[in-house]
Amino acid sequence: MKTTLPLTITIIAPGSRGDVQPYVALGTGLKKAGHMVRVLTSQDFRELVTTHNLDFWDLGGTMQTVAQGMQGLLEQGNFLKILARMGKAAQQLVNQASRSGLAACQDADLMIAGPGGLFVGQALSEKLAIPFIPAFYFPFTPTGEFPNTLVPLPRTQLPAWANRLSHRLAQQMLWQNYRAADNKARRQILRLPPASFWGPFGVLEKQTVLYGYSPQVLPPPSDWANSIHVTGYWFLEAPTGWEPPAELVDFLQAGPPPVYVGFGSMVNRKAEETTHLILQALARTDQRGILSAGWGGLQQRDLPDTAMMIGSVPFNWLFPQMAAVVHHGGAGTTSIGLWAGVPSIITPFMGDQPFWGRRVYELGAGSQPIPRRQLTTERLAAAIERVISDAAMRERAARLGERIRTEDGITQAVRIIERQANERGRTSGWSTSKKSATSRNAASCCSTLPPLRKSSLPVVHSLPMRAPLLEK
Repeated sequence: MKTTLPLTITIIAPGSRGDVQPYVALGTGLKKAGHMVRVLTSQDFRELVTTHNLDFWDLGGTMQTVAQGMQGLLEQGNFLKILARMGKAAQQLVNQASRSGLAACQDADLMIAGPGGLFVGQALSEKLAIPFIPAFYFPFTPTGEFPNTLVPLPRTQLPAWANRLSHRLAQQMLWQNYRAADNKARRQILRLPPASFWGPFGVLEKQTVLYGYSPQVLPPPSDWANSIHVTGYWFLEAPTGWEPPAELVDFLQAGPPPVYVGFGSMVNRKAEETTHLILQALARTDQRGILSAGWGGLQQRDLPDTAMMIGSVPFNWLFPQMAAVVHHGGAGTTSIGLWAGVPSIITPFMGDQPFWGRRVYELGAGSQPIPRRQLTTERLAAAIERVISDAAMRERAARLGERIRTEDGITQAVRIIERQANERGRTSGWSTSKKSATSRNAASCCSTLPPLRKSSLPVVHSLPMRAPLLEK
């Protein structure tokens, strides 16, 4: 049965471009299905949200500033140290998210959030009595079939009990770093009792969970519940009217397919040295190159005619025209590389990136990953030579891309979300009573708070609240 009324859905999406873009893609699918979508994220991605005609709500702060403040830690790839540094700033981050979330969730029927918004999403769900669906782009539900993507473990195969333990360890690594800040925000801002010492995972694992990656790349484990869905990737289409820069088109047409090299939001302390390393590897293998500056700030000085530096370009337009792609292994960039059907060379920095690097290698769609701290001209050149010359690898990558392109992860996710709404008895009467309760809860919570600073208020249009902002 089709939902009779449009849902108002708030998506909480803090993080880098790779963390945010899948949720913008999911939001566009929900909007096309007739629902009203708000995206709560940082100022870095206001344009990304609004150019896809979704409502932008300001989470506060900028993630690029946060990333640039952790340059050394990101290059080292020590996830525990990165978490510890993030934990020191947790109180401000959680407070901002809680305050902004209360505003963005006013009159919402449903909330969606991934790893960065998991804890505040659960707390807001409790406060406002709004259903909450966790949605991830890497596996986070415990399983005995493989270890958690965030826990650095030996490459040898582990027994099922050790794999399950790794997932619990990862959950606690995240939760314990934020527990004090989360409970303080629950008490002072949301007027809620403290969360469990062990976190909200017991509750979250009993409900619907969405995973926005391809079952062709990582099949769902047999020990996951039926309420856990691997839908396929959530790809974002280029904005309507987007045209590639003329100089980029000219460069692509001037010679054979180049090799793409970019590290997204991963920052480099020695950007000029890294750029030189890349150019040397391209020269040794006689390959042309497209270099993406990203947040890492690769330098554009003295580029040869065989290389070009670019800014933000939709990867689903660019990657199919590449001979190979070299990147950091973020879930989003990895997904588009696989979708494009070209071989990948992954140089992971941290987090889930080593997991995806190993997975691409195991699938035969790329070279063995080169951790960023081990990246040298010689290793990168050898990997480029391998992926360019290995016909069997190129064929495997092409076939995997073909299979991924038959999937429609966004449509699948939207159907599951709508089905959940229907199963909860979504009718106009339910909606009215739910929204009345939500408004009362939010009002009682916010009435005793000091006014929000203007800079942290959600960005709204002069049209009614549900109208999309900055329509183009």
